[in-house]
Amino acid sequence: MLKKLDKLILKAFAGPFLLTFAVVQFILLTHTLLKYLDDIIGKDLGTGVLLQLLFYFSVLIVPVSLPLAVLLSSLMTYGNLGEHHELTAIKASGIALTRILRPVLLLTTGLAIGAFWFNETIVPKANLKAYSLLWDVRQQKLALDIREGVFYSGIPGYTIKVDKKTGENGDRLHGVMIYDHTQKSGNATVMLADSGRMFTTLNGGYLNLELFHGHNYIEQPDSRDRAGASFVRQGFDHNVITFSLASFSLGRTKEDLFKENRMMLNITQLRSATDSVQKKMHAEQRQLPQQMNAYYTFARFDTTGRRANQKVANLQVPATKLAPVTVSILQQAGNRARNLQAFANSTSERLNDYARNSALFRIEVYRKYSQSVAVLLMFLIGAPLGSIIKKGGLGVPILISILFFIVYYVLSIMGEKYGREFVMPVGVGMWMSNLVLLPAGLFFLYQAYNDSGLLEMDFWRRLPRRLGIPALRKITEPEEEFVA
Repeated sequence: MLKKLDKLILKAFAGPFLLTFAVVQFILLTHTLLKYLDDIIGKDLGTGVLLQLLFYFSVLIVPVSLPLAVLLSSLMTYGNLGEHHELTAIKASGIALTRILRPVLLLTTGLAIGAFWFNETIVPKANLKAYSLLWDVRQQKLALDIREGVFYSGIPGYTIKVDKKTGENGDRLHGVMIYDHTQKSGNATVMLADSGRMFTTLNGGYLNLELFHGHNYIEQPDSRDRAGASFVRQGFDHNVITFSLASFSLGRTKEDLFKENRMMLNITQLRSATDSVQKKMHAEQRQLPQQMNAYYTFARFDTTGRRANQKVANLQVPATKLAPVTVSILQQAGNRARNLQAFANSTSERLNDYARNSALFRIEVYRKYSQSVAVLLMFLIGAPLGSIIKKGGLGVPILISILFFIVYYVLSIMGEKYGREFVMPVGVGMWMSNLVLLPAGLFFLYQAYNDSGLLEMDFWRRLPRRLGIPALRKITEPEEEFVA
């Protein structure tokens, strides 16, 4: 019977989980692509490049969408069981709530372990592929777009202006003006044509401009210093100019140049990078007193080193033996003080950079653990809460899931920011969202286990007794007796 019960619960959980996971993936993928929409639109990337970007970014958001999918699907599963009185029937047969939660709990534990492996192995490789491709996309020029009445300089070495474009695809040109800058002599070479036709050859690798009824104007180099400039004028009835479009093709950068980024590293590599940064920072701190010693000149009269162990107060020179204070001495002292201040500021900024880089590496390490544990946490919140509210479908569960996920997401962002800015330790900041929501999950589990409502006060009445605090009894004062 119990095996059939496990199959029933797992089957009821599988459908909502797959559905919600797909929906959450689509929503988060759309949100991610909207951030890079300006870098993608208008560059004629092709279907292959767009599909690669979609695939890589969909892989990257799996660790984020998995906790939300578990929260929503567990709410829907146990809410449906409670709404159709199946949960009540199972409890009436003598099966505890913890036993009802066990099959999905084991499955969620497997999902958490799989999420950690995925975050450790697949996500760094997907980050490398996605952001190296995105870098190349950002460096690519916009697709060829020659507009009417606007000078277009997207083709290297040329500036093109067209008065009017006609035809179905805008390939018929009227009033064409082309400046040739390939000789790096300014606007010395100009081509004018009454009309023309634009088309590409060799799979879009070259752009051909077929011009009709025009002239070439070439200014002579030796005529610029004279009062009257001279130039060469050549007429033509038909002329074809070919431009290379190699600068519009997507060039791929070597992925090895991106491998040192913290998003492309696993836990072992992140810890190694953290140790190297810490060693550099500690070495800088140890060398700081010796470097600052060059800016001070006190007690330099002791050239023998015999008084090195004496206190500075014992090495003071009497005022009668000191040279009089002059303007030059004051200027030297001011220059030394300013140099020391500049050195201290630069060293402080460098040490802060080391500390910030170390914190960023540790943030990535804690992120891999905290996102995996969040899968179990969301189940701990969703399953008991679903059995309490006893509402399935997509109405109430979605509202509750969005509420808890917003709280989780905001706390995660705040914790990461506080850890990065040294407001709190990095570990505390990255685990803050899980630690804050854990009591809520335990409270919902307690309420569901005791068949209590969501906001019933029975829990608060039992809490002092469980903590060993004697309950407060109402003290009634005895009534006074009046003697007649």
